[in-house]
Amino acid sequence: MTKLTIATRVSDLALWQAYHIKRRVESSFPEITVELNKIVSNGDKVLDKPLALIGGKGHFTKELEDEMLAGNADMAVHSLKDVPTYIPDGLELVAVTKRQDQSDVFLSHKYKSLEELPEGAVVGTTSLRRRMQLLKQRPDLKVKDLRGNVNTRLRKLKEGQYDAIILAWIGLNRLDLLKDIPFTQKLSLDMMIPPMGQAALGIEIVSGNKKLLEIANTLKDEDTYLCTQIERDFISKIGAGCSAPVACNAVLEDGIVTFRTMIGFPDGTNISAEKVTAKAEESLSLGSTLAQKMIDDGALKLLKDAEAVAFKDEMPQRI
Repeated sequence: MTKLTIATRVSDLALWQAYHIKRRVESSFPEITVELNKIVSNGDKVLDKPLALIGGKGHFTKELEDEMLAGNADMAVHSLKDVPTYIPDGLELVAVTKRQDQSDVFLSHKYKSLEELPEGAVVGTTSLRRRMQLLKQRPDLKVKDLRGNVNTRLRKLKEGQYDAIILAWIGLNRLDLLKDIPFTQKLSLDMMIPPMGQAALGIEIVSGNKKLLEIANTLKDEDTYLCTQIERDFISKIGAGCSAPVACNAVLEDGIVTFRTMIGFPDGTNISAEKVTAKAEESLSLGSTLAQKMIDDGALKLLKDAEAVAFKDEMPQRI
């Protein structure tokens, strides 16, 4: 193999991720030339409505997978949080890179922290997960939809369309954008549980190519792979779609995995939350086990009810 083609989205953050993997592959395999196949995904095209209203899954991954299946790319670099738990036949999600800081971050041009927001302040996020957790803590806030790429979202904040917005810390850090925001507050994992896979990259390849598998394995971080597999098992078992607020996060420290989950209504009510720990060597089934416990406690009905009220103003036909 002398050439490797990586499929990537064309957003600034996606390109940062793809070029990062390109450099790593070329460093480990100097005989291989790495090229990028830049693709506009469906999630990048539809910017006038929340993704939960579009239907289907894989808004940021399907076009990249189609390119691999068509023979136009060998590998795709994804933000792991965007990768559905179902992988198409002919492709494999074989590696997850070392995860960095998973926190969400509060951003504002007016207020120093989430706690200092006045009653009725407008906070921007499209994430049902963030909406649920924000309103659980601060039911007095007004949560307003926020779409667009990172720069568009930051522009809307600067223009005063929002008093504050919530984004993932990692993307802003990678693009060196935090320095331009007057007030930032990194939110603890107990304060704002991240989504499955946040701050890790998923490496998907065409099946049946030993050299591709060898290359992908050099990118794999075993601890992150364990934690994100726990998260993906939980989401897969509980059957959570994009129209329900769900948070889940596993962290490995000193040989112990701490796994946090939360399901509830978008308005911050009817919350079901769990926090469990296990030794790393005994934690592989933690995701599916906790999902089953929450299912036994009524999680499936809670998810169905949450979906029925999600975006009810935009989707009155669903309730």
